Amino acid sequence: MSVLTSLRPKAANGNGAGGLQAWFSQLNLHWAGVAVLALVNLYLLAQMGFLWHAESNHNASAMEQQRIALKGAEIAAQPLRGLDAKLATATTEADRFYVQRLPGTDSEVAAELGARSKAAGVRWTRAGYTHTPALAGSAGALSELRIDASLSGDYRPLVLFVNSLERDKMFFLITSVTFTGQQTGAVNLRLRMTTYERFAGGQDMPAETETPGGGTGAGMASSAAPTGGPGL
Repeated sequence: MSVLTSLRPKAANGNGAGGLQAWFSQLNLHWAGVAVLALVNLYLLAQMGFLWHAESNHNASAMEQQRIALKGAEIAAQPLRGLDAKLATATTEADRFYVQRLPGTDSEVAAELGARSKAAGVRWTRAGYTHTPALAGSAGALSELRIDASLSGDYRPLVLFVNSLERDKMFFLITSVTFTGQQTGAVNLRLRMTTYERFAGGQDMPAETETPGGGTGAGMASSAAPTGGPGL
């Protein structure tokens, strides 16, 4: 009995230490689990904050892009506002230009050029005319009239003549100007210009007719190439 008695306290003592160790092990596992959950929560909160920030930036960028697109659409639509009135005004101005500044026949062109050359005091030496249909088959069919002319006179009157054609009520588009000779004394001028007649068949002058400079010569010849001769 003494042996058993002496052994029991040791056994009891051994079991108590093992239970305490097991209790501490469970407590450590509990706190470890709490720590892991806390870390997971922090990670999730950080992710939520990052996503919220990214979404806010994305929304702001999208709104800015929409604002820029809207502004661009407003600028693009600006010329279209009042388009009906603009078209009506443009049509009226085009009709006025068509009637007031485009000649109807060759003789009108010859008369205007003759008046301008006489006023400037220059002489026609040669002129060639070429007719080319423009806007054929339309209601506003035209005849393009290209003029290749040579004139002579003093330098200043020739310059004034060219300037008067540029400001003339009749439409003349000067495409080439070439002076030969000295600025003091007789000078020759090679002049190329274009106008448009309101009717494709506006030629009304025979090959021999009175020229703008006076006299007769090769007049409004409707041919593939300019014709030569004294005067227009």
